[in-house]
Amino acid sequence: MDLEKVAIMRLREGAEISKYYYNKPLLLCYSGGKDSDVILDLAIKSGVEFELQHSHTTADSPETVYHIRKKFKKLETKGIKCIINMPRYKDKPTSMWSLIPLKGMPPTRLIRYCCAILKETAGANRAIVTGVRRAESVKRQSRGILETYTSNKSNRIILNNDNDDKRRVIEHCQLQGKTIINPICDWSDNDVKEYIHQEHIILNPLYSCGFSRVGCIGCPMAGKKRFAEFARYPKHRDLYIRAFDRMLEVRKQAGLTTNTWQSGIDVYHWWMEDNVLPGQLTIDGENDW
Repeated sequence: MDLEKVAIMRLREGAEISKYYYNKPLLLCYSGGKDSDVILDLAIKSGVEFELQHSHTTADSPETVYHIRKKFKKLETKGIKCIINMPRYKDKPTSMWSLIPLKGMPPTRLIRYCCAILKETAGANRAIVTGVRRAESVKRQSRGILETYTSNKSNRIILNNDNDDKRRVIEHCQLQGKTIINPICDWSDNDVKEYIHQEHIILNPLYSCGFSRVGCIGCPMAGKKRFAEFARYPKHRDLYIRAFDRMLEVRKQAGLTTNTWQSGIDVYHWWMEDNVLPGQLTIDGENDW
């Protein structure tokens, strides 16, 4: 049985789970990236009932935002329910730029509170579908990626939308009562590329501009590619720096200071690991936030 047929079968099984345990249609998590566009195409072919949801992070590129709006508008004319979730934190509207001062530290590769709040809150008590694939695993020595940061290692949780080499077709998140279906978790990069070409799927225009990922601008998981992102989107760079300035003021009021950071620019250079400032492995007072 080929990969497409297997993925469609998994979606149909997921739809049965969704109806039986939640009495609701499948909820497809749509990021605007190539994997979510493949999942969307497969879901349409499967004939199952589904809804689409996108979590607006406030740090997405304009191209990604417009691609999602255009895609959702087209799907809504076909009767498919499309939801864009605006971020909230402690029952109040939030954004990447307000979270940084609130948390008192920049988001990092291991401490990604931004994902936990801006992406992971949607889909509670639902059966959701993601485009997670093992082929894109970051292979963090089996540690996974943190959903919430805590000094107690037993309380650390792996993100639902992270690629990892141990991801399974069906998973469960007890914290939010989710059942997670990953229909293409065993697809390779070439499998995705061939499917997109074969089915003539219209992708986010950033891929044709040389981007290999279309996540949040400045995401630490993008590594050195962040330099190209900020060269293209300098206003986002400025937004981070201003947020870091406010973060330092909050830390100062809390009695948490560091000799490394004197301004938001200093935090930015440390965060980008561009060797302008001496690196550091820990942040003063990080366990207090």
